[in-house]
Formats: sequence, structure tokens, C-alpha cells
Amino acid sequence: MAQAKGARQLARAWPRSGIILLHDVAGSIVSLIGSMADHGEWFPVIAFSDDPKPARIVEAILDGAIDYIAWPIAGDELAATLDRALDRAERVGNAKLREIMARSQIDKLTRREREVLNGVAGGLSNRLIGERLEISPRTVEIHRANMLHKLGANHTSDAIRVAIEADLTE
Repeated sequence: MAQAKGARQLARAWPRSGIILLHDVAGSIVSLIGSMADHGEWFPVIAFSDDPKPARIVEAILDGAIDYIAWPIAGDELAATLDRALDRAERVGNAKLREIMARSQIDKLTRREREVLNGVAGGLSNRLIGERLEISPRTVEIHRANMLHKLGANHTSDAIRVAIEADLTE
């Protein structure tokens, strides 16, 4: 609860630049990344906790953290971590923002609409998507139209771009 409140407070007055050090508790990274996506902002996130497990570190990175540190941390080690995060942020910042915005859009789709999007992004026709999903081509058309509407896409190419940016393509 306090974590969600912190993300909401941050969202009221986004800074112009910086790095976010985030105590890694259940859902905190996903919540913060979601808030950044909702506001069209992205800041590098360094997650931290005491005695982190390797599986949790991997999950945090996959959730959107740019680095992970064990807490407490020595000052010189923290400074080096911040420098690395700034370097990474410069290289991936715009791409990361596009990715989280695209993932936020994809989250609005139903499971079936995501499956249709994957088929479209894979270059399949409505008939082939239908065969793969065991539904009629007309049903594919309906899911495709709904998917385009939810993504705010005017053309199929716009939807494919969102899929690529969200890293959904197989």
C-alpha cells in the first residue's frame, strides 16, 4: 500500500531527470514502471533489498529495473552503480520508454487479441491465424479490429510497430 502511494506521489511531480532507487517489495517495480508508462516518462530504476536472491534479481531486471544492488551498500560502490546506470540510461532511455509505452498498450488487449496480434506481426493472413487459433477468419477479423482500436492504430503496420516495441514478436 505504501509503495503504491509512493508511486502516485512521484507521478504528481515527475522530475526532469534522475535515477530512482526503489526498495524491491512485491509488485513495486511493475507498479512504478506502469506509472511511468501511464505518464509517458521513463527513469532508470535501480532496485535494492537486503540479501537478494538471484532469481529475484533476474525477475526485477525483466520487470524493468536497470540494475539491482544489495543493501546496505558502500558509498563508492553506490557511486559506481549510479554511473553505470546513467551510462545504460543514455543508451537505452528512448527505446525503454517506447517499450514500456507499448507494453502498457498491449496490456489493454484480451488474450485472444494478443494472439491475433502475434499472428499479424508474424505475417500471417486472417485465414492462417484462424487455423492456428482454431477460429473462423471472420472471428479473426473482429479480434483484429478490436485490437487495432484498443491500440489506437490506424493501420496494421502501427499495431506491428507496437508489438515490436513491446518485444512480443517471436
